Amino acid sequence: MSIEQMVELFAIIHLGTAGLSHIVAPKAWARYFMWLASKEEAGVIVVGFMSLGFGSIVAAFHHVWSGIPLVLTLLGWAQVTKALIYFCFPQYGLKKLRWVSVERARVFVYAGLVLLALAGLLTWHFVGAVSGG
Repeated sequence: MSIEQMVELFAIIHLGTAGLSHIVAPKAWARYFMWLASKEEAGVIVVGFMSLGFGSIVAAFHHVWSGIPLVLTLLGWAQVTKALIYFCFPQYGLKKLRWVSVERARVFVYAGLVLLALAGLLTWHFVGAVSGG
């Protein structure tokens, strides 16, 4: 298995787990981000590290610029960019965190559906690639 395929498997596990949890427990996610907002800039830094953790692994080890895997490469770089923005402009990140509420928790369901769709797309590609198809 190539390093790119290992990163794709990492992303399938990460996106699938996060996506499913966003769908089944959106209020928990809303409360978590509300709690982070209560920590102000420190909470923004936590969100930045969440984005950087996933994004930097993908950006460092997944250099695929064509086909379905391109989606993962772009997502990785988008997460690195988000981390950089949150680290350098914490007031912007805090504004985003303060938008979250339990009443708006349904947005986590929508985000979860997108994450699961990405995990599904990557799984479809991954299975085809490792099976030689």
